[in-house]
Amino acid sequence: MERTPIPVLTVQTAPYEDQRPTGGGGLRRPTALFESQRNYLPNFVQSLLSSVDLRDRQGCTMVVGSDGRYFSKTAIEIVVQMAAANGIGRLVIGQNGILSTPAVSCIIRKIKAAGGIILTASHSPGGPGGEFGVKFEVANGGPAPDIVSEKIYQISKTLEEYAICPDLRVDLSRLGRQEFDLENKFKPFRVEIVDSVEIYLNLLRSIFDFSAIRNLLTGPNQIKIRIDAMNGVMGPYVRRILCDELGAPANSAINCIPLEDFGGQPPDPNLTYATALLEAMKGGEYGFGAAFDADGDRYMILGQNGFFVNASDSLAIIAANLSCIPYFCQMGVRGFGRSMPTSTALDKVAKVMKVPVYETPAGWRYFSNLMDSGRCSLCGEESFGTGSDHLREKDGLWAVLVWLSILAARKQSVEEIVRDHWAKFGRHYYCRFDYEALEPRTAYFIMRDLEALITDKSFSHQQFAVGNNIYSVERTDSFEYIDPVDGTVTKRQGLRIIFSDASRLIFRMSASSHVRATLRIYAESYEKDPSQHNKEPQAVLSPLIAIALKISQIHERTGRKGPTVIT
Repeated sequence: MERTPIPVLTVQTAPYEDQRPTGGGGLRRPTALFESQRNYLPNFVQSLLSSVDLRDRQGCTMVVGSDGRYFSKTAIEIVVQMAAANGIGRLVIGQNGILSTPAVSCIIRKIKAAGGIILTASHSPGGPGGEFGVKFEVANGGPAPDIVSEKIYQISKTLEEYAICPDLRVDLSRLGRQEFDLENKFKPFRVEIVDSVEIYLNLLRSIFDFSAIRNLLTGPNQIKIRIDAMNGVMGPYVRRILCDELGAPANSAINCIPLEDFGGQPPDPNLTYATALLEAMKGGEYGFGAAFDADGDRYMILGQNGFFVNASDSLAIIAANLSCIPYFCQMGVRGFGRSMPTSTALDKVAKVMKVPVYETPAGWRYFSNLMDSGRCSLCGEESFGTGSDHLREKDGLWAVLVWLSILAARKQSVEEIVRDHWAKFGRHYYCRFDYEALEPRTAYFIMRDLEALITDKSFSHQQFAVGNNIYSVERTDSFEYIDPVDGTVTKRQGLRIIFSDASRLIFRMSASSHVRATLRIYAESYEKDPSQHNKEPQAVLSPLIAIALKISQIHERTGRKGPTVIT
């Protein structure tokens, strides 16, 4: 029996002015906005698809996945219907719509797809009252560069219509190929539903010594681990890879069922929100703990008794121990990358290893050019994102497997490894203070006035006395980045104050917010003396924070008594 071709419709619409991607081709907004505003999602998806040149779009392959949050299934259906109508030839989608961000990057690169669409709002809350997001990955498997994000935005401002096949229905639960005949199309539109884990798992097998990790988790000197997927996308990956493949007991993994509201908690792997893991680790039963965010690109590491490894230290320790990973023994190490707000702990390791460090703005897209050009092997950010040139995305589970490989090779605890690192390279005391949900104009004027203050000549070489501490300003700037590959200049990426003792204060507006603004203050202080490595970071950094509060007047100007989150 001959199938009736599915009609392709053109729907009239009106543009929205607020669909500028916030970096990496991503749009993140309250879920209610996507649900209540007419054509809000179709408009952005059409703008995204239209940003791909027609000749490259016709018949191409794209990858689609989600972190499983509320509204994902509805959104996937719309994305599929619109991809078909816009000439995409094939979509590869994770079973039940589930694919981690690293897995999407992996599949794009494996099958040489034209790009991918990820439905996620990262570590933001889910559910009807939470947030939803759409993120665009380009052909290298990385976040869309700024030029693509700007193209999407310009298209969105003048959009008058979008194309869709509203009668097209895909069964996301059934593995395998599904084909659909469309009106006025010579070739059928194909959808392939793939195992969410398998392709990514095969890549990890080629990077790590799985037998060494398996022996760590099951051998005579095994350690007990506790892994919290925070009811995000990583549940199936944790169970399949750490439990089934590497032998960790099933009860090692908690919160492994992806939930639309992530169990009512923000899926954010830090000490504020991963409290169930922290309490379990404090009991001393487990030697290693980790948590992941909603889409699997961020992570947190804890040692026995709740010993916390901050993300900047984790990056530096991974860099110093790359010889434990077969991939790097084979490929070599060409360079490191870190975002500007990330502590300079990585720089100390790079100096010893005699490899360059590239300091970039916040945002993983800035690392892609470095990796594509062969300049960079390992990258990281202070926001719990770390990855290497095996992908073009940060990769939480990869980072956890690196840590387990280091534990297996060095036969030390997490805390011993960290303290040995501090003894060799010095300790970088570090904290980030987030002032969330600020009125945008207030935040803008705080940053504007602060920039005028610190870049004035009179501020240079100024001294601040706080208690017994005296801090002398060595230099200040508004950070700008010149891409060493293509010469692209990115300006106004944060305000820096660097003191004569190498301490740093950084002020930055976060680009991930939607209606309200987030202002972040970063403080860093270096200590070489091992006898001074046992202090609480906030106690060490309190004089710097006092300076930051004094010169920014953030409490007086916002009415706040303190930050929303401290990491």
